[in-house]
Amino acid sequence: MNSSTHRLKASLPPLHSRTLSWSLGFSRFFAAFLITSSFAADFGAALSFPKRTENKVFRDRVQANWLPDGKTFWYRVQTAPGKSEFVLIDAANGTRKTAATLKELGLPEKEAAKTSTMKIELRRTRRTGESSGLKFINQLNEDVELYWINQEGGHVRYGGVRAGTEREQHTFDGHVWLITSRTGEHLAVVEGASQAQTFIIDGKGISKAKMEKPRKPERGFRSPDGSCVVFTEADKVERRKVTIVESTPNDSVQPKLKVIDYIKPGDPLPKPQWVIEKSDGTKLRVARDLYENPFTESGELDAVWAPDSSEFYFNYNQRGHQLYRILAVNAKTGAVRVVAEETSKTFIHYSGKSWRHWLHGSGELIWMSERDGWCHLYLYDAKKGTPKLQITKGAWPVREVLHVDVAKKEIWFLASGLRAKEDPYHEHLCRLNFDGSGFKQLTEVDGNHRVEFSPNREFFIDTWSRADKPPVMELRRSRDGGLVCELEKAEVSALLGTGWTMPERFVAKGRDGKTDIHGVIVKPSNFDPAKKYPIVENIYAGPHGSFAPKEFSRLMGHHVIAELGFIVVQLDGMGTNHRGKAFHDVCWKNIKDAGFPDRKLWIKEAAKTRPWMDLSRVGIYGGSAGGQNAMRALLDHHDFYKVAVADCGCHDNRMDKIWWNEQWMGWPVDESYVKSSNKEDAHKLQGHLLLIVGELDTNVDPASTTQVVAALQKAGKSFDFMPIAGTGHGAAETPYGSRLRMEFLVRHLRPD
Repeated sequence: MNSSTHRLKASLPPLHSRTLSWSLGFSRFFAAFLITSSFAADFGAALSFPKRTENKVFRDRVQANWLPDGKTFWYRVQTAPGKSEFVLIDAANGTRKTAATLKELGLPEKEAAKTSTMKIELRRTRRTGESSGLKFINQLNEDVELYWINQEGGHVRYGGVRAGTEREQHTFDGHVWLITSRTGEHLAVVEGASQAQTFIIDGKGISKAKMEKPRKPERGFRSPDGSCVVFTEADKVERRKVTIVESTPNDSVQPKLKVIDYIKPGDPLPKPQWVIEKSDGTKLRVARDLYENPFTESGELDAVWAPDSSEFYFNYNQRGHQLYRILAVNAKTGAVRVVAEETSKTFIHYSGKSWRHWLHGSGELIWMSERDGWCHLYLYDAKKGTPKLQITKGAWPVREVLHVDVAKKEIWFLASGLRAKEDPYHEHLCRLNFDGSGFKQLTEVDGNHRVEFSPNREFFIDTWSRADKPPVMELRRSRDGGLVCELEKAEVSALLGTGWTMPERFVAKGRDGKTDIHGVIVKPSNFDPAKKYPIVENIYAGPHGSFAPKEFSRLMGHHVIAELGFIVVQLDGMGTNHRGKAFHDVCWKNIKDAGFPDRKLWIKEAAKTRPWMDLSRVGIYGGSAGGQNAMRALLDHHDFYKVAVADCGCHDNRMDKIWWNEQWMGWPVDESYVKSSNKEDAHKLQGHLLLIVGELDTNVDPASTTQVVAALQKAGKSFDFMPIAGTGHGAAETPYGSRLRMEFLVRHLRPD
């Protein structure tokens, strides 16, 4: 399409005006833009909800600027639309002063420069140039939301970027994008250029990633005393290639092919061997007996040298993820010994729970393990290769180690599940000694806590909230967690004034009749308890994490669906993370379980005391692993779920990326992969299914979806299928995909 045609599509980004649409099987023609007049009002309200609720939460963020004394800091806080004030905190005596300018607070002029990045200039898209791309790196500990600002100044939601992750977004030269916090605060505005750009989101605005020329690395890892170098050698292994067709490139009439490296479960992997190269040029090959089958896609292994250069250490994660070792290699002889070893009959969560810290001064190692059923810390004698003691204990997991103070022999960490009556996912700051004594929980309030320490670690800012509790920011003393002063309490009256409703937290027993399952319930703004509402579940059951909201957020994805006249729910069933090994192990070689036995019980229990939840009309939607889950609902649980929208699903774990799938499904590839495959079980489909996929998806092979399409056709099943041109992973979060999802749910769950 030419640029003039692009400009005609003012309500949607030009990229999606060229989307192809067809239905397969026996399904009806998908009339994407025909909406009944009785539904038009709800649909319009849903589409406008993100804009109407944006920038309606104030005093919800503190970005501290500490002064050299380590006891004083200032910050700027938004108090109303377009208004803010400066706050000066004296941590020594707990005083709080406010002023309209920094000068009034008696701060030097140079401090004012730090506020320049806080001014966000909104502008609309005025031109559509060449096809391009954006990459966002979210370094915050909270999710952010992404909007395209169209030619009319409208804000079109494109999903978000999860905390600590990256996201690539197709765009055009000249298109303008807005990044906001979860509560709608404007964080940054960027504009697409002719070349792809990378931006870092760090809480101080946004900065362009510097593209430095790569320096030629030194060959291998040199010992501290310079006497030798190690590097790995491995036979070359052919990497699988995945070919993707870009059907409608912006600069060509003809399609283009894109070929990417994409290793899948069961593919051959390189088997590296350590080689020690001495200063005289002689080489010593290190026997592979204790690391013969490592899980490594690159063929590289990382080494850490002992300070005295006597040996180096490396991690060995055996393919299949049931054996994990830290090994030491003698630099002179090449002899290999085991420092620490972990085994499991299911899986070792190497990608999330393999933290360690070397205490070279004492010849010890702090090592993370789930050997007693919970994620805890252990102290090892690194020289003898034996455990000395278990540092943390209890039926709760260590979530993250924040700091190891070698001088004081203290560990600072986040943990959850510490109190029986509190949500077991809430994270709290804790401290204890290397020997396991002196345990102290430093945050006490019922909520999820995020902490930021002062430069000298004497104080910390505690930001806590819940799904149903707006953020509170407090300054506390590190030594005992004592309150110095309250900094801010989020103001949400303007948000509530838009009709936005607070999520409701709900707990019910899981399949075993004992374990609590936690989730949230979201109602529409015009909720009427006298009515009956269909239920729609937002699902993502990836075993690597937990996903039901635990912190305050506008939850735009949930609320936009709810505005259509639905009750939206989200929960974490068994097989997801952060509830102990037994809870987690449900997913092992059983990805299709997805916690459905718990989910159905949870929804039914909620409906017992909420007569406005209609159990005869239940739908589900999700993307990526959630797309696999959503379709599985109609294969194995169509007695309960009647409608599903599956976006970019990894429908067959043999088709998806190796690291994620072998982590939970194991190796070699066996019948468990077949049993969890949506393609293999396509003939079991009952209910209304919409499949969405981005033709340029490089995260999950798009063929994972089209193979499901083929299987459904072969089985003679009726369903709807929408490939979206020019789009990558998360195609249902584009305006076009999102609208199709909304219409599909309404058509089949609200026939009235």
